[in-house]
Amino acid sequence: MTLFAPTNQAFQRYTGEMDDSLVLFHISNLATTLTNLDYSISSELDGNPPLWITRRRDSMHDDIYVNNAKVDITRTYQATNRNGKQQVLHVIDQVLQPLLPLGQSSVGTTVYNPNAYQFLEHSDLFDIGQHRLRSFRQKVNQIPKKDVFDADGRHTFFIPVDEGFKPTTRSDLIDGKVVDGHVIPHHVLFTQATPDGEEFKSMAFSDNVKVIISFTSTPNGKNDITYVKSNTVAGDAKHSRGVVLADIVRANIPVKNGVVHLIQRPLMVVDTTVVDFLKEKEDGPLCKFYEVIMDLGEHNQFLNELTLAKDITLFAPSNEAWNEPNVQNIIRNHQKLKDILNLHLVRERLPLDAIIHNNMNQIYQAPTALQRKYLYFNVINHQNNLTLTVEGGGVNATVTQTNIAATNGFVHIIDRVLGIPYTTVFEKMKTDPMLNITYNMGKRQMFNQQLKEMEHRFTYFVPRDHAWLKFQIRHPTAYKALFREDFGYYTKQILERHVIRSERSYTVSDLKLLANETHPFVLPTTRDPLRLRVKESDKNYYVEWNGHWIHVFRPDVECTNGIIHVIDEPFVLESDIHVTGGVTRSAYTFPLITPFIIAIILNN
Repeated sequence: MTLFAPTNQAFQRYTGEMDDSLVLFHISNLATTLTNLDYSISSELDGNPPLWITRRRDSMHDDIYVNNAKVDITRTYQATNRNGKQQVLHVIDQVLQPLLPLGQSSVGTTVYNPNAYQFLEHSDLFDIGQHRLRSFRQKVNQIPKKDVFDADGRHTFFIPVDEGFKPTTRSDLIDGKVVDGHVIPHHVLFTQATPDGEEFKSMAFSDNVKVIISFTSTPNGKNDITYVKSNTVAGDAKHSRGVVLADIVRANIPVKNGVVHLIQRPLMVVDTTVVDFLKEKEDGPLCKFYEVIMDLGEHNQFLNELTLAKDITLFAPSNEAWNEPNVQNIIRNHQKLKDILNLHLVRERLPLDAIIHNNMNQIYQAPTALQRKYLYFNVINHQNNLTLTVEGGGVNATVTQTNIAATNGFVHIIDRVLGIPYTTVFEKMKTDPMLNITYNMGKRQMFNQQLKEMEHRFTYFVPRDHAWLKFQIRHPTAYKALFREDFGYYTKQILERHVIRSERSYTVSDLKLLANETHPFVLPTTRDPLRLRVKESDKNYYVEWNGHWIHVFRPDVECTNGIIHVIDEPFVLESDIHVTGGVTRSAYTFPLITPFIIAIILNN
């Protein structure tokens, strides 16, 4: 025999019935070591339902799962009984839960070890709580698609419960392709045994329609909520592109031909607005965002726009993002909250592939519903895994869930609330990929250290990397000198011209009021007075310094101790840099930039 033995802690978490059936589901009549475990092993429960084996490999070692329970590979025991028979015991971290018929002791209940279709057809006879599957069962029989769930082999099935068929018109949108989109063939996927985000082709993967499915988890207090998402990467007139997210309301139901997960709503079906998605579940992935919106009242302008607009993209902070203390302090100010909400809204449809395309030859910036405020995107490709980051109001957030489709646009879930700063000027400089060169220059003479101070407010005009690389092309010798060991003092002096340290910081709007096109304003830097004029043209800001107008690429990047304005040229005079004698490559602390890299960055 083989016995899969749950730990004491596993039984403490278990809330189901404990009887002979539970014990028999943990036993097989073969002695099978870890090495010899195949993709399934028969249990001793009535009907001999299989226990499904998953081997999950990572960079360090292989993990083994039986159904949804992880095997402790360091606690496997072998023995021989008095009759000479081999016995094996494997320790697991969860109690294995069989699919049992209701009132199994009653006469006439004979459905043991059902396949997915038999489970769907006779779901009322099984112990699955209050969930009912009649609506989806009716569609499967009507289309008909019985063979999809009746197929031999090992598959993963997603079945929406009756509560997910509201409004009732949703049922009309389910056709054969949609049913196929609820099945992953040739893989038995239990939630704990399947990595978050790993994508699998559904049966709805053909020339015209391509649907992939994955699991994703989000924190919810002490526990995680697991969702399944269908991503229609190629659609047609009846099947919209984009992601549909469904809560798994009953996971890991083992059946003869795989595993069934009961889900809160049908996959692939896009029939709700952005607002409908936000409020669909009281404990949904964006329920706290919806609560914040509703704090402004049921008829606030932001909610009205989400409801009535035809083409929008919402960058929605996750539930966890709203728990930050500095966020909690700000959202009590309703006027500030209105601005913050508008910073998350773009008045056009921006699916992920559109953002990637727009970001190919330049740093893509999208105007938000907050006047003169933009979102800036960065796409990081690490070993063919794309990560999208978005910055708004000085806050850099990672997009954790992309392309949730709605009838009037898209929702992307992000991990921070935009517009509420959480980093100092120093931390922002250190982590912003657009400001690397200025940050590295500031390491000289300990210049950057002052930017950590909280007793002052900083206004920092920071040349972005693109600005320095343009400067390198025009003044290659001077640029090299900035990184010479013996030139650190002069580098520090140049950066000092870019920083105002005082009792307040200045937004571009503040500066425009103080320094218009005809009357310059003098700002006291630690180096020398900074005389600026400010103008606005075609929704962009420009500052005039030393007789030259310089574009402000990203104005008003807010930090906890000041504001950064990202500019397209540095404040450098020819007299700042005197280079005498030869300059060798070994003299610089910053690596030389190749012409190829310069050409790429200058396109941004």
